[in-house]
Amino acid sequence: MNNVAREDAFEHQLKPLWDRAQDGDEAAYRAALTKIAARLRAFFGRRLRASPDDVEDLVQETLLALHLRRGTYSSDLPVSAWVHAIARHKLIDLFRRRGRREDLHETFEDLEDAVLAVTDDAQHAKRDLLELLNFLPALQRQAILLLKIEGLTAPEASSRTGVSVSALKVQAHRGLKRLALIVGQR
Repeated sequence: MNNVAREDAFEHQLKPLWDRAQDGDEAAYRAALTKIAARLRAFFGRRLRASPDDVEDLVQETLLALHLRRGTYSSDLPVSAWVHAIARHKLIDLFRRRGRREDLHETFEDLEDAVLAVTDDAQHAKRDLLELLNFLPALQRQAILLLKIEGLTAPEASSRTGVSVSALKVQAHRGLKRLALIVGQR
């Protein structure tokens, strides 16, 4: 079974459990988290061969983040893609804490087929995000694009734009608050 077929089978098993969990089914929630935890251990294990002690910590951090962000999940997205995005952010956070920037960039060959398979969803999400950003004033939009989308540090974004670090942070914060209000109204 290739990676795409394996990911489709995983999504096929996980999606109904997650949907029931979102409706309050505790048993389905536990079953979904058990499946997700196993997948996360494999995901982190492949990337942290040199530090296997971190694998379980990241699994637990990711499961906690999933629990805390359950309300942000959109049922029109694959659950596995949503989980993968959160897991990847947790991995990046670990690398940043350790100063390992070289590990943040996967080569094209390292990308999982499943990630490549959700390109259409990613394109739709990108289009929707850019559409939402157009509701913001230019300074807020620019700060969010540089700091949150491109992932620049505040000093990097400041040197690129000539705007002070504190002003960029304030604009990003205000923009994110405004986006939350906009999304909440839709």
